[in-house]
Amino acid sequence: MRNIFLFFFVFFNLNVFANSLDENLVKKQIAKMLIVGFDKAKIDNSSQIVKDIKKYQLGGVILFDKNLQDKSKSKNIISFEQVKKLTQSLQNLVDYELIISIDQEGGKVQRLKKEYGFIETLSANDISKLSLNKVRQEYKSLALQLSELGINLNFAPVVDLAINPNNKVITKLNRAYSTNVNEVVKYAKILIQEQEKNKVTSVLKHFPGHGSSLEDSHNGFVDITNSWNKIELEPYKKLIKQNSVDMIMTAHVFNKNLDENYPATLSYKVNTKLLRKKLGFQGIIISDDLQMKAISKHYSLNEVVRLTINSGVNILLFGNQLAKYKTTDIINTIYEEVEKGNIAYEKIIQSNKKIKNYLFRK
Repeated sequence: MRNIFLFFFVFFNLNVFANSLDENLVKKQIAKMLIVGFDKAKIDNSSQIVKDIKKYQLGGVILFDKNLQDKSKSKNIISFEQVKKLTQSLQNLVDYELIISIDQEGGKVQRLKKEYGFIETLSANDISKLSLNKVRQEYKSLALQLSELGINLNFAPVVDLAINPNNKVITKLNRAYSTNVNEVVKYAKILIQEQEKNKVTSVLKHFPGHGSSLEDSHNGFVDITNSWNKIELEPYKKLIKQNSVDMIMTAHVFNKNLDENYPATLSYKVNTKLLRKKLGFQGIIISDDLQMKAISKHYSLNEVVRLTINSGVNILLFGNQLAKYKTTDIINTIYEEVEKGNIAYEKIIQSNKKIKNYLFRK
């Protein structure tokens, strides 16, 4: 009898809570936690991204130069003036600062290429061979270019350690500065400083470390249990202590010594217990692209959003490069999980506060 009473008490309270939510408000708060990709280099009122931004007040967008499903097709980036016009058009849709983000690390990972008329940036590995004055000049040029284009968030620097020479996605692509923690911190901090001067938010990646991996999480499950070393946390520790970090991106890597059940992006043990509580990080945690196969092949959309948000992640990235999700479907799925009580509404509130406090405050 007691169990029956408890069931009806919980059921009744969930219904009361669900009915008390302002659906429109909550969906806009959820939308603030999203950065999404879209297909056009030019937008107008008929563009889906325009409709989504106006309807939901989206948190932000991410720009790409190529469509990964058909690399012969351009996506958002054709020329300097075109990108500048695109970002202005996007910002003009809203009365708040829309996040307009990009992957512009340098070297193999940069969307603003010389062939489109942009100033290219050296890879992290090549940067590490320069004098500090030249490093600062290089990163000043990068930050200025982003600022002039209206891009206000860069998914860089990479602070992974180059500890596995056979790493296909980091070391072999020259995306890491060094095997040495202090060297990595030194160069990363210069990029952070130059971007901050130009009002571009930096995102450290890929927590808790991708430098020891062998596989690429774009393509599938990546297990670093036997290769990961706790020294990979050191760049984060040092930069957090120096108050140099506003945002950190999670990695879709699995390490059973950190969490026996989930990859880092979906892990409360990694994102809250380790990053927040042990390392003391108070800023914004953003997921890597949740459409990468390391995640999308193994979890439904409901599972992905529930686990990611409950793990402590504040912003969810859907690049729409490897698969297509409608923004409406993502928002409705998260709202459904909140309604069911699978995601605490307080998590949505907390993330909105962090986004407001840490982005564009300087």
